[in-house]
Amino acid sequence: MANSVLDNVIAFRKIAFMILGCITGQIYGQIRYTIPEEMEMGDFVGNIAEDLILNIPELTARKARLTTDIGGQYMTVNLDNGILSIRERMDRELLCGTVSVCTIPFEIILENPLAVYRGDVEILDINDNAPIFRDSIIALEISEAVTPGVQFPLESAEDPDVGLNTVVSYTISSNEYFSIKSQRTEYGVVNAELQLQKPLDRELKSAFQLVLTAIDGGIPNKSGIAQILITVVDFNDNPPVFEREVYKGSVKENSPQGTLVLTVKATDLDEGLNAELTYSFSKLASPRIPELFSLHPHTGEIRVEGELDFEGVNSYTLNVQALDHGSPAMGGRTTVIIRIIDVNDNAPEIKVESITSKIVENAPLGTLVTLINVIDRDSGENGRVHCDTLMNVPFTLRKSSNNHYELITNGPLDRETVAEYKIVITFRDLGTPSLSTNKTITVIISDVNDNAPLFALSSYNIYVTENNSPGTSVFAVTANDLDMGQNSYVSYSFLGKLNQDFLVSNYLSINSMNGTIYTLRSFDYEQLKTFRTFVQACDAGVPLLSSTATVNVIILDQNDNSPVIVSPSAQRALSTVEFVPRAASIGYLVTKIIATDADSGQNARLFYRMRKATDPSLFNIAKDSGEIRTTRKILELDATSHTLLILVMDNGQPILSSTVTINITVLENITEKVTKAGNFWSSSEHFTNLNLYFIIIFSCTSVLFLVIILLLIGLKCRQNTNTFQGYNSSTCADSNYTFNRTPTMEETLRYPGTGRLVRVTDSHHYSVCLSPESAKSEFLFLKPRSAPTSQAQC
Repeated sequence: MANSVLDNVIAFRKIAFMILGCITGQIYGQIRYTIPEEMEMGDFVGNIAEDLILNIPELTARKARLTTDIGGQYMTVNLDNGILSIRERMDRELLCGTVSVCTIPFEIILENPLAVYRGDVEILDINDNAPIFRDSIIALEISEAVTPGVQFPLESAEDPDVGLNTVVSYTISSNEYFSIKSQRTEYGVVNAELQLQKPLDRELKSAFQLVLTAIDGGIPNKSGIAQILITVVDFNDNPPVFEREVYKGSVKENSPQGTLVLTVKATDLDEGLNAELTYSFSKLASPRIPELFSLHPHTGEIRVEGELDFEGVNSYTLNVQALDHGSPAMGGRTTVIIRIIDVNDNAPEIKVESITSKIVENAPLGTLVTLINVIDRDSGENGRVHCDTLMNVPFTLRKSSNNHYELITNGPLDRETVAEYKIVITFRDLGTPSLSTNKTITVIISDVNDNAPLFALSSYNIYVTENNSPGTSVFAVTANDLDMGQNSYVSYSFLGKLNQDFLVSNYLSINSMNGTIYTLRSFDYEQLKTFRTFVQACDAGVPLLSSTATVNVIILDQNDNSPVIVSPSAQRALSTVEFVPRAASIGYLVTKIIATDADSGQNARLFYRMRKATDPSLFNIAKDSGEIRTTRKILELDATSHTLLILVMDNGQPILSSTVTINITVLENITEKVTKAGNFWSSSEHFTNLNLYFIIIFSCTSVLFLVIILLLIGLKCRQNTNTFQGYNSSTCADSNYTFNRTPTMEETLRYPGTGRLVRVTDSHHYSVCLSPESAKSEFLFLKPRSAPTSQAQC
């Protein structure tokens, strides 16, 4: 018979698996599967991929995983086919006890993008447990005085199954004195009572041995048995009776030990010992009942004995019996239901279901960071939670469903300002007093290339001394990029040309890694004094960002050019001849040394010094102007030829210089000077283009002046024609006046660019046409010094 029952159970499980295991549903976004208990490891529960409308490869690519402690312990998901299967055999009685509906919640979490699918598996009870009596032998003592119809409560059988699979009826072995009566309470418990059918007579039969069978409602049904041993005694014929068939009471879960819950009371119509009662918990009580509650044997007071927990068990059913002290003892039974009142003794529990450790700094508003599940095991207002507002962070919490929240961005992120956020999330319940729980979530902001490299200055001045060595490091520019990693790697380069014919790459190079600038050639200040270029700093990000800075290269002068003597005569700068009259006074300007220096600044500042002279006391040279003058009068005893060695020095370091030799000849008389003046004109070395320009200008001016004089004379003659008509003779005197004058020393000619002096005698001849009367008044400025030599007709 046992094998037959087992085969029926197995068949039922298979049928239930096939019918119920494939039933899926989606209510408010949830998946629900229904399976029988006791399924073997690997048995099919449901197809997650098919039910969620997901591709099989997507499960692996998005790292699908099953969460929740219970669901992960008993079930698993095969990512290769999306099948949800049994991981460990599930015993409904161990998981849910006597709860009518047993479900196991689970969550399927997918990443990239983040998605959460919630579901549960309902475990259906199968009839895998037979009713069991706690005691296999039930001993009763019944007085012979008990009248027929009296009922005696029996110990109920225990069946961990629920619903129809639990105990539904009792039977008793056939006899004429007793029958069994089953009664279902309002809480679904079937109690058995032994009912006396006919009066007992101890003298006829003093004991009975009956078999009590408890039968459940499963298919096939199962049963359990116990023996009832009845002893007929004489005569306590009134059992105790409780005032109430069911007592109901309540107590707070945090009540201290000794708190009174309620008091049960029973009465016995007998007297004496037969009416004295003792209260106790019946053997039907759970083993934990004595740990949680105490029952005073004489007063019937039920008090708190241990720690109660509403979240564990929210109500208890106690079976209390009262036995009198008669012989035989009679008893009565009542049911005590104690409801546990919830108090706010559980703070909210925060569980981070999924977290993205990094988020890019340019993430748009509303980007999901993590999912948070909040559970409060209290009930009512004590179990309702709300979250505190997040302060001073660009994040906020958004409620997605019951007790589920999403942490999302609600402000701009900038890694360069804040690279990591420690977000403290606080959830509070609505109980009194309110309890709260904190959770810290770390969010790392990852970098994007949103900062261009920046130079410390927009313009740099580089000073390079000319004649530098090629390849020398002269400067280093630095640009900083606030980004990190590859986005902060900076490279340097020069931009473009300076002009069409000037390439900066011919003069400078730059180290692309550190911005060090090197010269490629030696600079010459006299050829290139300054130039400008542009340096570009680029990062390595995507997209590439850059900035530029101006670099002004300034060449510093060195004293690398000696003075060049321009005058006297660049063609004969080493030696030249100057003439000085012996009658020259003190301070007479002999000549002036003119020199130039291609350098600049102090390097081009020139000084003149007489290094050697035939007679140092006769001539002196000005230190700054280079003018050579006489320091005294020239004496008859002084030599006629003098040689001066003039040194021209610059003010640089080191000092550079040039020399010129001046030969001075002292002239004795005018003839000598005129002769030598003739040599002056014949010498082309003293006749420069500048002198030629001066001569042409002076000649043109003189001719123009002469033409104007002649025109004025002609106009005057025409005005006096009428005056001469009154005379008999139309002739007038033509006078030639010759003025001979010897110039003084100050009127001696000085030729430009030389120290030569020439005296000349000027002869002036004027031909004048005059009327006798007007001659005196018109040309009084002409005073002839000799008689006219000829006459001419006007």
